[in-house]
Amino acid sequence: MLALENGEGDGETINAIFRAVHSVKGGAGAFGFDDLVRFSHVFETTMDLLRSGKLEPGQDVLKVLLRAADVLADHVQAAKGGGAVDEARSAAIAKELEVLNDPGAAKPAAAAPTVAAAAEEDSFGFKPVKFEIAALDAPAGPPVWNIYFKPHSKMYESANDAMLLLREVGRLGDAKISVNYDSLPHIEDMDPQEGYLSWTIELQTDKAESDIREVFDFVEGECDLRIAQGKAAAAPVAPVAAAPAPDFDISALLASVKTPDVAALDKSTAEEAPAPKVVDLPVAAPSIPAPVQQAVEDRVAKADAKAAAAQAANAAPAATIRVELDRVDRLIDLVGELVINQAMLAQRVMEAGVARSSSVAMGLDELEQLTREIQDSVMAIRAQPVKSVFQRMPRLVREIAAATGKEVRLVTDGENTEVDKTVIERLTDPITHMLRNAIDHGLESPEERAAAGKPLEGVVKLSAAHRSGRVIIEVSDDGKGINRERVREKAIEKGLIAADAQLSEEDIDNLIFLPGFSTASALSELSGRGVGMDVVKKSIQALGGRISINSAPGKGSIFTLSLPLTLAVLDGMVVKAGDQTLVVPLSNIVETLQPKAHEVRRLGARGSVLFVRGTYVPMINVTEQLGWTAGASDPTKGVVILVEGEGGSRSALLVDEIQGQRQVVIKSLEQNYQRVEGIAAATILGDGRVALILDTDAVIAGLYEGAEEAPQFLEAS
Repeated sequence: MLALENGEGDGETINAIFRAVHSVKGGAGAFGFDDLVRFSHVFETTMDLLRSGKLEPGQDVLKVLLRAADVLADHVQAAKGGGAVDEARSAAIAKELEVLNDPGAAKPAAAAPTVAAAAEEDSFGFKPVKFEIAALDAPAGPPVWNIYFKPHSKMYESANDAMLLLREVGRLGDAKISVNYDSLPHIEDMDPQEGYLSWTIELQTDKAESDIREVFDFVEGECDLRIAQGKAAAAPVAPVAAAPAPDFDISALLASVKTPDVAALDKSTAEEAPAPKVVDLPVAAPSIPAPVQQAVEDRVAKADAKAAAAQAANAAPAATIRVELDRVDRLIDLVGELVINQAMLAQRVMEAGVARSSSVAMGLDELEQLTREIQDSVMAIRAQPVKSVFQRMPRLVREIAAATGKEVRLVTDGENTEVDKTVIERLTDPITHMLRNAIDHGLESPEERAAAGKPLEGVVKLSAAHRSGRVIIEVSDDGKGINRERVREKAIEKGLIAADAQLSEEDIDNLIFLPGFSTASALSELSGRGVGMDVVKKSIQALGGRISINSAPGKGSIFTLSLPLTLAVLDGMVVKAGDQTLVVPLSNIVETLQPKAHEVRRLGARGSVLFVRGTYVPMINVTEQLGWTAGASDPTKGVVILVEGEGGSRSALLVDEIQGQRQVVIKSLEQNYQRVEGIAAATILGDGRVALILDTDAVIAGLYEGAEEAPQFLEAS
């Protein structure tokens, strides 16, 4: 439906939606879910009008259908025992569908004459004469249908029963069913998995052909099925007089053109139209006109395109297997241990003084490359596209738009961007809060947008992409942007900042992440409690990520999430700070340098800044900040690591020395010991030592200034 809304769908898209709704209806009927049957029946009727061309898929229609799909999902979830359905909303949407269906507009079929003639222009410019054989008058009784039904073995593999289908056909009218077992081989040659029997049914009923085909909908493509209208023996139809032979037969011309047999390529898309009742007799023509020749060529081109599409659709999907997640996690843990042991082995060989050119050292290098490839491959098993999260958001946007009275269109991009499963599972809540914020606070009302010269419909974009070894998720809108003056006033009003605080635009933007902050003038279901963006920041930080804001008044805002691809491995720089070994995430590092004395400036009693590339950045002594034993106090004797924190701000971390760069396996310190403020996790180095992975954002924020606030840290290992 989203494809239709974006103008990317076609007739087959509508057919796919119809089949899905019809399958839901059929399954619900089989298990007695009456509410689901009633709603899906109305929904199905609307889709039938769409696929028959009696209803145009305009934006107003699609909006109703999207809301109907949401309600249908609620009914299905309720049938699975997953909650209740809002009956008032369901009834309201069903009423909207009934208005679209307009059942009073359908005219009942009258007793038509046995022969009716009409002339209309076809795609070749001819006006063929059409003779339609109509049903017999009511006194002659219902028409007779001849049905041939032969199941394939695939039908039985799907747990379908031919007897049940035949029984359903019998309920449509007076049926005479005969079995054909001519194909049945000798018992020694019989394949128990094969279907050999076929049935011929003579059905006298007043039901339409579509009702007969509906019985076999669930086995479409898994059987041979032919339905043709027969003649009742009691009342034969008068023969139709033969038409005079034309001088030019267009059918002969078409027969000479070889076009692909699309039906043979994809039986599942086989034409469902009733058996032909119309005979086209084209008017005579003296020669083949140029438009006719062009029309033939166009038809061939369309047939070729359709054949190519059918072949692409039938391409065999990649083979897959289902594996329990616990097994994958266990495999990842073992590969992590393999990486650690490989690093230990390399460390001991190096300490033994083995030459780098020796066969042992070269073998270890090859083992390291192989280990890394194994690790990357195993991590790829856990990788999942963010589509599973993105697909939940259109409904959320529709509901928020309805609650706020705004017109909103959600645009998604990069749905196939892959991220580790553990990251995917924890993305839903942050993105949900950000979308609510974008619609409720970012987008203007239709009246405000009209006054500003903007389209009445606001656009919210949700995108994902890989960048520099991380996944970047952006939520942007084309709304009014952040009103920084109002944000500052609210922060002062709530006591979050001092009235005389000197803040940059970036600082003011980041105030919206403070606990308890909200610019909403009144409490509503969507906002006003001041917990939404606070939750977002905490959730992203818990994932080892960062969030930043870029806002332009009158043009909109962009919220950018930067997240690690996985929570299992990390590329980092191993450094020494005091008597501790730390790992600084490589994704945070901009550069490393050894400053000169004139580049360092004192700031206050304890602070200092570093002049780097034309700008001053705050310098943080890591050991002092974390409350450990004093390390390098003279910047000129230590090493400075320039890192980028959340919001793009930069700081200089002062450490004693750099020991190397390596990929490490992340071990949860909280699960194995306890939470340590300023430390994100831990790892095991090649020499067996435990190294702590630095939480650069926490250190940069300066959360632990003062001895009374300093947490209890681990003793030196």
